[in-house]
Amino acid sequence: MNAGLTGMDLLRMVGSMALVIVVLLAVLWGLKRIQNKMLIASHSGRMQVLETQSIGTRQKIVLVRIGSQEVLLGITPTQINALGHWPASSSPAPSPATAQGPEDVA
Repeated sequence: MNAGLTGMDLLRMVGSMALVIVVLLAVLWGLKRIQNKMLIASHSGRMQVLETQSIGTRQKIVLVRIGSQEVLLGITPTQINALGHWPASSSPAPSPATAQGPEDVA
């Protein structure tokens, strides 16, 4: 009995590994195409995520436009709360440098 690897065994092992890598790459490519199609389809709906800001390791706030309303949502791992809502503006939001802070409000 020969306990060592023969050239044929080594070729079979390398070929099998190459086949697995090719299959994995094909699956990843297919998933990326599906994801891109889903993203394009989601932009045609009435709901848009305008901005997202992380405020902690597992908490964030999200500004969402739904039809003619904008809604500010607070999101945690266990719940989603509406923090505020107002009519959507056609003009872009003011930059942080020109926005009124709490000290400017009379």
